[in-house]
Amino acid sequence: MHVRTIALATTCGAALLAAAAAPAPPATATTAQTPPRSARANAVGAAELLAKTRGCDRISRGKYRKDAGAKATVPVCAADGAVYWKADLDIACDGRKTTRCNRKTDPWFLPDTAFHQSDGKALDAGRLPYVVVPAPSKIWRYPDSDIRGGGVVAVVHGNRVRYGVVGDTGPAKIVGEASYAMAESLGIDPDPVSGGVSGGVTYIFFRGSRATPIESRAAATRLGERLARAFVAAE
Repeated sequence: MHVRTIALATTCGAALLAAAAAPAPPATATTAQTPPRSARANAVGAAELLAKTRGCDRISRGKYRKDAGAKATVPVCAADGAVYWKADLDIACDGRKTTRCNRKTDPWFLPDTAFHQSDGKALDAGRLPYVVVPAPSKIWRYPDSDIRGGGVVAVVHGNRVRYGVVGDTGPAKIVGEASYAMAESLGIDPDPVSGGVSGGVTYIFFRGSRATPIESRAAATRLGERLARAFVAAE
């Protein structure tokens, strides 16, 4: 979805809206502990998560596009402490300038993200698995669903499940974008120009969650595995 040239203004506005939202204290995870091997051995599988997201209790007022100019076909759905949608995956390289993500590798590169690391710097798309949420609009406002920067996300593609965080905001009418690192972890070509996939990706956002610090893959994975288990177990 090569439309990030319009995303800078929405990034700033959405960050202010996210800061203004004051939901209940979130479920958090820190880097103080290492995920136990037993937890990983019993990690939730792709089939379990896909079964849980087979239907759709729509909470968005309308639907989103996968790409600019495409028909709006993607609703935001809700179930048991999470919201989710099914879309494509376009590569986000916005954030810190690195050898993987810069204006030469990505013509749409922006040197910032809506949400920042604990040291105040932009996120590193080449190292951190993050997902882009649409800027608040009449279709749906992510803060109203208790989704925020650093919130934990499970992303499913094929038989792989990977965990990341809400790291940036994008155009108000488009969904289906995740960082270079997220794509790579899912076995998807992460090239910002030629990479990504046209469909078959499920994004599950756990309400009220937060990985601390936001830049920790371990924190997102640890908390994501616990929340995913509770999600599929709920009746």
